[in-house]
Order: sequence, then C-alpha cells, then structure tokens
Amino acid sequence: MTPIPDRSDVVIIGAGHNALVSAILLARAGLDVVVLEAAGVLGGATRTERPFAKVPGLGQSTGSYLLGLMPPELLRTLDVHIPVLRRDPHYFLPGAGPGSPYLLFGSDADANRAQLDEQDARADEALAVEIGALRADLAPSWLEEPLGVEEIAERHIRAPLQSTFLDLVRGSVADYLARFGFKSELLTAMYAVTDGLSGLNAGPDDPGTGHNFLVHNMCRLPGSDGTWLIAGGGMGTVSRVFADAARAAGARLFTDARVTSVTVDGGAASGVVLADGRTVSATVVLGGCDPYQLMDLVPDGVLPSALTERMAAVKRPGTTLKVNLALRDLPRFPCLPPGAPSPFGSTIHLLPGAGSPMANLRAMWADVRAGRLPDEPTIEWYLHTTIDPSLRDEAGHHSSALFVQSVPFEPAGSSWDLSLAGYVERLLAICDRYAPGTSDLVADVFPLTPPGIEKHFGITGGHIHHVDNTVAFDKRMPYFTGLDGLYHGSAGAHPAGSVIGAAGHNAARRILRDLGR
Repeated sequence: MTPIPDRSDVVIIGAGHNALVSAILLARAGLDVVVLEAAGVLGGATRTERPFAKVPGLGQSTGSYLLGLMPPELLRTLDVHIPVLRRDPHYFLPGAGPGSPYLLFGSDADANRAQLDEQDARADEALAVEIGALRADLAPSWLEEPLGVEEIAERHIRAPLQSTFLDLVRGSVADYLARFGFKSELLTAMYAVTDGLSGLNAGPDDPGTGHNFLVHNMCRLPGSDGTWLIAGGGMGTVSRVFADAARAAGARLFTDARVTSVTVDGGAASGVVLADGRTVSATVVLGGCDPYQLMDLVPDGVLPSALTERMAAVKRPGTTLKVNLALRDLPRFPCLPPGAPSPFGSTIHLLPGAGSPMANLRAMWADVRAGRLPDEPTIEWYLHTTIDPSLRDEAGHHSSALFVQSVPFEPAGSSWDLSLAGYVERLLAICDRYAPGTSDLVADVFPLTPPGIEKHFGITGGHIHHVDNTVAFDKRMPYFTGLDGLYHGSAGAHPAGSVIGAAGHNAARRILRDLGR
C-alpha cells in the first residue's frame, strides 16, 4: 500500500465527486495532488453500496439517486464517459385503487398532454417553455465564478426573462407555479415537491425555494430532454469514473485518512494534520468536504469574520429521510390499466392526504418546524433495478428507496432511536395505499435519518446540499476562503447542492489562476 506522502503541491480534504473533479484538473495541470478521504470508500454521498445485511448482494445508490445536473461541458472538459440510462416514463403520480386517476409522464408529449385537461396542458407547456429558456441562459454561469443575482440576470438571462429570473431565484416555488394557472393542485404540488423542496430546510412558501426549483430543472445531459437519468451501476459509477481519471492524471487518493486540522503558517494555509498525527505540507489546501467541516478544521480567527458570520447565518440542519429498501418483487399499482408503460425507473410521487395538496404541503412543513414527524409526508419513491438490472443480486431482489420530504432533524420530545421503526412502518403503509402488499415485499431496510446521513456520509447536519439551496450563487461558500492557500469546492459552493461537479471544476480553475498556471 502506497504511504501518504508528507509533502504535495495540493492536499484535497474529502473525496466526493467535486473533490475528484478538482483532483483531475489540478493533476493534469502538472501539480502533485493528494486526496485524503476519512471514509473507507471514495465518492462522498455519490456511491453505490450493498447496505442490506439480509440481502448482501443487492446494490443500491444510498446517497444521491440520480444524475441530472452535471453540465455536459464539464464531462467534455474532463474527457470522461459516464454510462447513463434514460428513465421513460420519468414521473409517475399514482392513484389509490383500480380506476383511480393517475399521471405517467414520459418522452411522448402527446401521451402526456392527453392525461391533462386543456387548462393544465397549457400551463404545463408554458412552464416547460419558460424553464427551458432559463435553463439554456443560466447554464454558462455554472462553470464560472459566482456573480450576484442581478449581475447574472444582466449578463446571462435574455431581457424578457430577467425580471422572471430575479423573482424566481429570490421567491417561493408556490408563487412561481401559481403564475401558470394550473387547475390541478395535485400537479402543482408534485412539481413543488420534486423540484422546489427536494433536500431543503424550507416549505413551499419560503423565499429561495424558487431557486431550488430552477436548480433541479437544469438537466442538460445528452438524451435527457430536461429530465434526470440513472447512472449505470449506481451513482458510485460517477465517483469511480472520476477517481480513475484522477489517478491516471497522477493524483494520489487515500481512504481511511481523516484530516483533523489545517495548519496555518505566516498567514497562509500550509498543510493538514491527520487523525493519526501524520502531517502533509502543501502550498494549497482544498476543502472538498462541506464548508462547515472545513471551517472547523481551521484555527479560530484566521478566516475573515464576514465569511464565518455569513456562513453561520445560513447554516441549516438536514430535513430529509432516506429509507433504502430491499424488495423480494416489484410492487403492483392497481390504478394502471393493462398495457400501461412500466412505472419503474420513474420518480414515483406519493402526495398523501385528503383535501388540498398544497395545504397538505404547508401542514407537513408546519409539523417539521414544530419537531413533529408528519403523519402524511410527501415521498419520492425510486426503484431503478428494472432499468439497471446490474444492481440486482442472484436471487433477483430489487433495490428501492423512499426519499421523504420533510422530517425534523430530531423528533421533539423523542429520538430517532425510539421513533424510526414505527415511522418506517407508517411510510410503508402509505406505499400500500397505492401499491397494496408492498410492505410484505420488504426483505430488509437500511434507513438514513438526518443524523444518520451526517454520520454515514460525513456531512455536517446531515444536509444533503451542504448549504441549503435556498442560498444562491455568491451567497454560498466561496472558492477562495480569504486565507491564502485555502480553498473550498463542494456542494456548499456555487452553483448549488446536488451531483453537479461544477464547484470542483471552478475551484480548480481558481487555484490554477491564483498559482499563475
């Protein structure tokens, strides 16, 4: 086993997908790059695991589930290929019971439109056209240093949409969607949850949820048609491809190498100290970890107070629950007629509760703010093994996941240790409403509460976006921290949290520029 060197040009703390992108670019520029990962595996939350004790051969993407937001220009710059699989259909909103209405959206625009009344069809088309234009305009800014909202609007957004863009990124997803005049509140709620609230510590009326909505509609990979894709072999394939390219460029990657502090000499970062006491000196230290971890590693008082105060003000705990499931067989949805396209592979939206779907979203968020586990949470249900059978085990099990929005970081007056088993049963009972018998198919469960996400993936507060995606552009963690030699490039930086890779690219470019490379 290659020993960790005591000196390099660049030390990167963490080996998430952004850190690996940085390692590729910096090593290709001729720098000696060392990557130190605390966990026993590379990839951060972009990994494929076999987490089921009772079904040990079954693969599952336990952190991130889908690949959508990575800029195609980044993949061309890196000269790498990530195998992806199209989800078609990509959205499924089931009804409860035979003959009940449902929505199943795929690549057939006419079939999609036929499922909607005329008012909703017009609204859906107008939304798609506007978001498509904003997506095209905003895309170049993702591979640049962040600008303020007004500057981005002036530099990148076409004039007729500049005010729309400003209102969207500053405002709420509820207000944005209301502009289009959807008749179906269920359809509005589906879009609000999957794009506006995903991963957020926020409710549908909160400022900044519009920014998250725009972020989640930035899917531009070839063949995606604006939708999210499955990485063949699970999300760990993304990290493996990047890690292979980094090693090929000469970067040295080490796991089980936890950094406990960043050293500072003469007013500049000078290296890192590991948990076992070893040190690695370097000209540049790059935090590929979340920004709060990086700031904790630095001696008090050396970072600009304006930065530490701003980042403290936007710090939020995670509010998502991931319930990874091993299933003996596929669930059955009685709402689907014979001959309907398979819903598996799509994002299956469960928006339970009677009455107004948007009122239910608001009630869910009120519960979370009060520390209560919502009785009727919204769920995104994933089941990818029909599209990617490589994840299945020899017995033919299917891996699945319930991505729950939203839950408190810790239940008030209780704990996850006391509440989790019963809450998972409740979630499965909700699945049973739409696909009766699903609970009986469960062979094993690997749940990750917000504290569980924090522990399992090493993300401060268990927040999957590192910094809440209500925080946009230049208000996130900067690439250059203000301390000479210390940089940051994770999901907590521009452009946003998700599997994007742009932060790793942009941080590397900033380092090379500052080094005169």
